Amino acid sequence: MGTINKKRFMPVNLGTTSSFAVLAGSTITNTGTTTIGGSAGGDIGLYPGTAFTGQASTSMAGVVYIADTVARIAKDDLVIAYDDAAGRTPVTRIGTELGGQTLTPGTYDSADGTFGITGTLTLDAQGDPEGVFVFKTDSTLITASGSNVVLINEARFCRTFWKVGSSATLGTNSHFVGHIFALTSITANNGATVQGQLLARDG
Repeated sequence: MGTINKKRFMPVNLGTTSSFAVLAGSTITNTGTTTIGGSAGGDIGLYPGTAFTGQASTSMAGVVYIADTVARIAKDDLVIAYDDAAGRTPVTRIGTELGGQTLTPGTYDSADGTFGITGTLTLDAQGDPEGVFVFKTDSTLITASGSNVVLINEARFCRTFWKVGSSATLGTNSHFVGHIFALTSITANNGATVQGQLLARDG
């Protein structure tokens, strides 16, 4: 009888990052008016960088932590969460383009190490609110303008995770769901909405 990997059914442990909507390593840059808040956590953190450009035009429900102990601990926890997501097995290999697909709980990667979303990606928990989705890229995650991630049949954003080996880019007027752990950087273009977290280790 085989051994069941119980960890694959558990959500990634966010640690102290759970209160952050945005967490970065070097710089946070905001252009235009941005609203940050909601049940996913409304804090903003930066460590070890100190530059938060455009803070004055950012409306937020939480607290800003810049190069302090709170931000440092959250960054440490982000590394743990990133490594947890990166190590999830077994992995189902699927196509790079996620738009137009309906996926059930599991861990996914692609042959070329990237994911893109054009149109709508539907995540179907099949009636299981504990279902976990993990998406892993070796390099980029890029969503097209107007793209959408839809949750059905009790799928939840808090159990959806994206480990990105370099950078994530969310297209103009797109809607994204889940926690992004990016090694380098995350860009949310004008009009993009996110139900989840944007957590970048280095950039």
